[in-house]
Amino acid sequence: MAEVKKKKRIVKKKMTPLSKLFSIGAIFVSLFLIFSVSKEITTTMKLQKELAEVRERLQEVKDENSFLNNEKTKLQDPDYVENYARGNYMLSKEGEQIFYLPSKNDE
Repeated sequence: MAEVKKKKRIVKKKMTPLSKLFSIGAIFVSLFLIFSVSKEITTTMKLQKELAEVRERLQEVKDENSFLNNEKTKLQDPDYVENYARGNYMLSKEGEQIFYLPSKNDE
């Protein structure tokens, strides 16, 4: 049994520097991989946030485009243009008078 212990000690002494080197190398590789993965995760999260903002802006632009197309269609109708001008710009028909009544806030 003493011979077995001597052989184990000899093997341990011969492998110790090699195993230390291997352990240090494995630690450095692990740290590098962890750093790389964390950097990729951070980049992915930033891109997902940016993508959500861009999709929101796209929806706003689509809504605005839809509204403008609707207005374009309405403005091709002469009756709508006439009513719009009369309501927003206080234009009148021939012989018609417009009276401006002050609101309670104007007093």
